[in-house]
Amino acid sequence: MTHERLAAAGSAAGMIVIVVCGLLVAAALVGAVRLGIGVRRRESAPPRRSDHPTLPRTGPVREEREMREPNEVPQAGSDGDRLTPHQLGNAPSKPSEDQSRRRW
Repeated sequence: MTHERLAAAGSAAGMIVIVVCGLLVAAALVGAVRLGIGVRRRESAPPRRSDHPTLPRTGPVREEREMREPNEVPQAGSDGDRLTPHQLGNAPSKPSEDQSRRRW
C-alpha cells in the first residue's frame, strides 16, 4: 500500500513539474510576442506609394551600347619589380575609336 501511495505522489509531483514548465514556456512565448509588437511599433512605417521613384518625364531610360577596348597594361621597370594595383589604374577598359559592332 505504501508503494502505491509513493508512486501516486511521485506522479503527481511529476505532473506539477510538467504543468509549471508548460506555463513557463507559454509565458515566455507571450513575452516574446509582446516584445516583437513593441519593436515593430518603434520601426518606421513602410514607404507610401508616393515615396517610390517614378519614371522621368522623357520616358523610360534606354540602353546605351558602346564598344570598348582594354587598356594597355603598363610594363614593370627594368629591375623586374611587380606592379601594384594603384599603378595599373582604375578603368579596366576605355571607349573604342571604332564604334561599329563586330560581326563574328
